[in-house]
Amino acid sequence: MRKIKFYKIGILAMNVLVPVFLFSQKSQTNVTIQFNHFVGEKLLTLDDSIYYNSLNQTFTISKFNYYIGQLKFNRNDGSSYFIDNYYLISEDEEKQSSKSIPLTTIPEGEYISLEFIIGVDSARNCSGAQSSALDPINAMFWTWNTGYIFMKLEGKSKFSPAPGTILEYHIGGYKQVENCIKKVKIPFNQSVKIGKNNSAQIQLKVDVAEILKNPTTIDFSEIPVVNNPLNATVIAANYADIFQLIEIKNEK
Repeated sequence: MRKIKFYKIGILAMNVLVPVFLFSQKSQTNVTIQFNHFVGEKLLTLDDSIYYNSLNQTFTISKFNYYIGQLKFNRNDGSSYFIDNYYLISEDEEKQSSKSIPLTTIPEGEYISLEFIIGVDSARNCSGAQSSALDPINAMFWTWNTGYIFMKLEGKSKFSPAPGTILEYHIGGYKQVENCIKKVKIPFNQSVKIGKNNSAQIQLKVDVAEILKNPTTIDFSEIPVVNNPLNATVIAANYADIFQLIEIKNEK
């Protein structure tokens, strides 16, 4: 009799736990943010393609990496949903998947804009080497300076006086006048609708050309390499507006 009672209790527990599990699965939602890298109107391809800056100086790009984090999805009623994670986006061939961020915890609702920062906040900069996207193995950490490189843009230009005609912009810094963290806000042209049975894709354009021209035009013959805080903040001011919305896709 004891075994029979135990069996009945087990069945009852299963009847309670299974619906809860299924409900939690159904309540998960999905938003994908896709980063599409361009140089002006041309898709970014590493090494081979020749581009022109606003001074008509030719250049190629061999590396383009950057951090984004602290994502905030804003609703029409003024509330928001915050994700305290960091993501390393890279154009490297073996890291193409990094340009797509799948999110599965966004609560149901309609969202009208997305906010995030370019860079890594001061707390994590002061926490030493970390894991996942912030792991130093990603080569985005200055061991000599104990801090993260927020953006790497590397390439070559015949107009560069640096050895090997290189272009090298490694941007970071979070302290007051050296602060290169930039806040980005992307208003949506239609609501992102998240429910139990639908998901959404947010397609963003990331324009590398903006890093070199607005508000400060970068002359390769004068600033081929950034290795001081003053020029770093100039580049950071330029990359603050490299993100544009391409389209929203609400899918069922």
